[in-house]
Amino acid sequence: MATAKSGKVIISCAITGSIHTPTMSDALPITPDEIATQAIEAAEAGAAILHLHARDPKDGRPTPDPAVYMRFLPRIKQATDAVVNITTGGSVHMSLEERLAAPLLAKPEMCSLNMGTMNFGIFPLADHYTSWKHDWEQPYLRGSDDFIFRNTFRDIERILKTLGEEHGTRFEHECYDIGHLYNLAHFVDKKLVKPPFFVQSIFGILGGIGAEPQNLMFMKETADRLFGDGYRWSVLAAGRFQMPFATHAATMGGNVRVGLEDSLFIGRGQLAVSNAQQVSKIRRILEELGHTIATPGEARDILALKGGDQVAF
Repeated sequence: MATAKSGKVIISCAITGSIHTPTMSDALPITPDEIATQAIEAAEAGAAILHLHARDPKDGRPTPDPAVYMRFLPRIKQATDAVVNITTGGSVHMSLEERLAAPLLAKPEMCSLNMGTMNFGIFPLADHYTSWKHDWEQPYLRGSDDFIFRNTFRDIERILKTLGEEHGTRFEHECYDIGHLYNLAHFVDKKLVKPPFFVQSIFGILGGIGAEPQNLMFMKETADRLFGDGYRWSVLAAGRFQMPFATHAATMGGNVRVGLEDSLFIGRGQLAVSNAQQVSKIRRILEELGHTIATPGEARDILALKGGDQVAF
């Protein structure tokens, strides 16, 4: 089974993302101060890995600007031992060069890496709101019926070589569908991805695999068949599926991801007040099930990371 050798469960927390917009929740961190504060609190609650995007402090729209990242990355590093994981996904409106600007500057221990090009539909979210905090939000959401998130084989190889081989960054390989596992297997065969690699199975995004228990089983079975003991498995699910899927995955030997990037809620119809609240909830569930939560140091050992002293922030 491709579980952590130590038996410890790694909790990742995705702090802000680029899917949700400021109108949807007052808890969504926007400014560098808010992102840093919530990231630190999530680490204190038990998250070993912090997955980070940046937003324009003026209106909350996603930004690739390295200067914005550098307003919160050093503060997080100074205040916590958690692994910092920077997106290479950014948003669908960013070029590959824009998406790589901050990671190449920061040289983090981990980055996310979407394992394929896909439709990425967030337009149904717009139907739930009639007024907006900022003018950009509604067009951004509704226009996603024509969004394509691009990561070609050439794009992925470039990221693996420039960030991975040149800077020692390892990846949260984000797999939104079965085909993405086979894309990853291609790079494993080419020796551009080496064990122990971290597979994040993602469920419930319109354009990817659906959040159904049968799909969770199928993704795990496929990954086991392709990768054997060479990988470490984690699961996230969007929206209301977040906690049930994380719990199910943990019972199957997996690691878990929560955070306001993936869901704004803590329970049915109840908005979360922070990322730390979600981390605390999944930690409580996991510990009640008899699992032990991995520390940042244990996560580094499990995933063979280069260490927080080897980053550039």
